[in-house]
Amino acid sequence: MNKKLLTGCGFLLFMFLFCACTQTPSSSVSGLYPDNFKAEKDGQKTGLYILKNSQGMEVCVTNFGGRVVSLMVPDKEGTPLDVVLGFDNVTDYMNIPTDFGASIGRYANRIANGSFTLDSTVYDLPKNNFGHCLHGGPNGWQYKTYEVEKATDSSIILVLHSPDGDESFPGNLTARVTYNLTEDNALEIGYEATTDKPTVINMTNHSYFNLTGNPVNNILGHVLYINSQLFTPVGETLIPTGEMVPVAGTPMDFTTPKAIGKDIDSTGFEQIKFGNGFDHNWVLDTKGDMGTVAATLFSPESGIKMDVYTDEPGIQVYSGNFLNGTVTGKRGITYLTRAAVCLETQHYPDSPNKPEWPSVVLRPGETYKSHCTYKFSTVTY
Repeated sequence: MNKKLLTGCGFLLFMFLFCACTQTPSSSVSGLYPDNFKAEKDGQKTGLYILKNSQGMEVCVTNFGGRVVSLMVPDKEGTPLDVVLGFDNVTDYMNIPTDFGASIGRYANRIANGSFTLDSTVYDLPKNNFGHCLHGGPNGWQYKTYEVEKATDSSIILVLHSPDGDESFPGNLTARVTYNLTEDNALEIGYEATTDKPTVINMTNHSYFNLTGNPVNNILGHVLYINSQLFTPVGETLIPTGEMVPVAGTPMDFTTPKAIGKDIDSTGFEQIKFGNGFDHNWVLDTKGDMGTVAATLFSPESGIKMDVYTDEPGIQVYSGNFLNGTVTGKRGITYLTRAAVCLETQHYPDSPNKPEWPSVVLRPGETYKSHCTYKFSTVTY
């Protein structure tokens, strides 16, 4: 054999092996690389944590924002699909303002005019949405790095210490978020918090779901059920009016499962016009019972069904109306309008300014607790 050819082949083989060794292998079913989530922000390190069960489910979580990065669920053929939107690196989470998969705090949803009164003291908050405070303000907890208190193969506990005056909210507050992946394909999320000064709190998870596993598809064909006879209507800037209105006879009626797209463009109905689709809170009929389904989302395409359970009084349904094609996520997919739907279990928006609604006040000596479960299964016909 020609020695020059042999030398050339040897060099090519060396370069192939070198590249293979230097490329950090993915240890997640979703194809994420843990090294892409290693960074440091405000002196705290970020990482990627992988939860798995024996049924083929996998959940990847980053402690930056306490976010669900990927959620792999077997479809009706047994093929695992990633059913949430997000990024494949922590840099994008840090630099692109989004709520993808985040643990939201201190106050999920909106507080009117960025202001509330507690014990005769007025607190003025940052205004980051139509003159209101949304999801804790522009530097809410989705942009903070949680400490990892404990991590196992199937669960992780994240801790955040929020100082007095954080985004102008009162009280030094310690919050915990627990993600637990069960053997019956449920992602359980638990929240706890304590404070040294009266404050308000309302935590939720802000995952964007697309149960087809391919967010090139929109979610208009997803079938949604909501266990609710009432919703809280909003004004033009999406602040609740304080009313609770029956869903019967309106596009807001999901007491019988129907496609999300069926009434989403009913702009003759004022509430749809205000939200550019669904971006509303439903008053749940579950009365805090974790054993009763609060909502069900189903994709006829993949056969994946997601049942939502919570002890919260409400659920915000947001149909991705403000996704606009300016953000590119995992697998290089650009997220277009209505590429996903959020089902955020919560207290009602603007509750700090509506004392007649369930209280969101947390005082010293008390422990805030909230629970949400997303349980997955498949339906075949």
